[in-house]
Amino acid sequence: MEGQALWEKFQAGQYMNESLGLALDYSCMDFPTGFFQEMEPRFERAFAAMRELEEGKIANPDENRMVGHYWLRDAALAPSAQIGEEIRATIEKIRAFGQKIKSGQIVSAQGKAFRRFLLVGIGGSALGPMLMYDALGSKEGLQGYFLDNTDPDGIGQVLEKLHDYLGETLVIVISKSGGTVETRNGMVEVQQAFRAQNIAFARQAVTITTAGSKMDKLAAEQGWLGRFYMWDWVGGRTSVTSAVGLLPAALQGLDIDEFLAGARVCDQLTRSGELLNNPAALLAAAWYYNVKKCGRGNMVVLPYRDSLQLLSRYLQQLIMESLGKEKDLADRTVHEGLTVFGNKGSTDQHAYVQQLLDGVYDSLVVFVEIKKDRRVTPVYVEEDITSGDYLKAFLEGTRRALKQKGRVSLTISLEELNPHSMGALIALFERAVGLYAALINVNAYHQPGVELGKKGAGFYIELQRKVVRSLRDEKGQSFTAEELAQRIGAPEETELVFKILEYLYLNQRHDLKKEKGATPFSARYFI
Repeated sequence: MEGQALWEKFQAGQYMNESLGLALDYSCMDFPTGFFQEMEPRFERAFAAMRELEEGKIANPDENRMVGHYWLRDAALAPSAQIGEEIRATIEKIRAFGQKIKSGQIVSAQGKAFRRFLLVGIGGSALGPMLMYDALGSKEGLQGYFLDNTDPDGIGQVLEKLHDYLGETLVIVISKSGGTVETRNGMVEVQQAFRAQNIAFARQAVTITTAGSKMDKLAAEQGWLGRFYMWDWVGGRTSVTSAVGLLPAALQGLDIDEFLAGARVCDQLTRSGELLNNPAALLAAAWYYNVKKCGRGNMVVLPYRDSLQLLSRYLQQLIMESLGKEKDLADRTVHEGLTVFGNKGSTDQHAYVQQLLDGVYDSLVVFVEIKKDRRVTPVYVEEDITSGDYLKAFLEGTRRALKQKGRVSLTISLEELNPHSMGALIALFERAVGLYAALINVNAYHQPGVELGKKGAGFYIELQRKVVRSLRDEKGQSFTAEELAQRIGAPEETELVFKILEYLYLNQRHDLKKEKGATPFSARYFI
């Protein structure tokens, strides 16, 4: 293609909004002629579905729930005055609490000013706050730590770092229902750490939960420092503009009003019914084209800033949990989804970019760039060239190489990274997910597969209890995994019984002993 034609194609493939500092470059897509016209009827239905969702229609039929994370940044849109007032009151409560923590009006159980916070959550209840902390970390607020798994090694590492500082650490426990096992486990371990140092946990703990939940009742009974509410119409993966994201952000010293404003402005822009004037619709159209038209079911997200290294992890949950569905809304088996990979540029020039260029062609690449460096005074690494110049060069070089190989990409650009633009970036992907879900007719707001995995974990724990009880009942008598499975009435679960026995033995639990057999599977176990 000649230079003038390339320039014209580039200009035609741009969405730019100077007031928001947001641009979407889709000029490196291979949309065929007439694609947008073909998509207009589908998008008309998608736009209508989004309008109904925002007006309060039941958008999650499995749980008979509304979906209202868009109201969190614009309470005036809430379907009732009560909901709107609850949203505004929660934001004001967070704002006031954060100010009292920072000013020293609220102090720890030992009378110390809070210098750190420890957030205990899982999934969206942790990923959103972690992304915000990494991306926008401020020197003015509290230093953040996170427990987002039930891994004893990970919990131990974090508590070891905080060992000498528990007396100045605010603990935030996030659980919508209060029954999330991973969060419960983390909370119990933190409580034990406080107890070991004779520090009153309740006087340094707050919860973010739903009113009347198990967690709410526990915090009330124990007299925790504070309780902040979310609602059943806010899913974990879209909760970052609720108390889940706002409270840690306020403690971090960030301007939560600017964060909400950025999300609100992006929401307003992406309500446009004109496909080419709606960046979320353009992003959803790119997904639809790649997945449904070309069979390219992967998206690789490459943010060219260290501060956005968690963006791909955040988007994995937002996108894959929302769109990865077996059934559509008509209960037809469809097995939909969009697989998200990614880390950061330019680090991954030396990792999987090689495959993106030369390997199997199954991915859409989405570059995310921040145009302005935070450094005010540049540091030159060679004449007239900074490290940031090279970062930009690597992005453009990879984009150019993909184009030369005939492989597609999108580039999302923000002028600078701050609370306002971060709110806009998150809202952009949330809106794209909502629109794409409507295009392919799936429920983006439930997660039956996740629930199935939780049931499987519960089954394993109950089986482990039966194994331990049985060995204790026959103390001193040894059993193979097969014999023990028969004894507890679960011969079909011999594999799991074997794994349980090996795990308990290696971790020296319950004084379990092992006699080696002719093969690993004929070993005998006893207490």
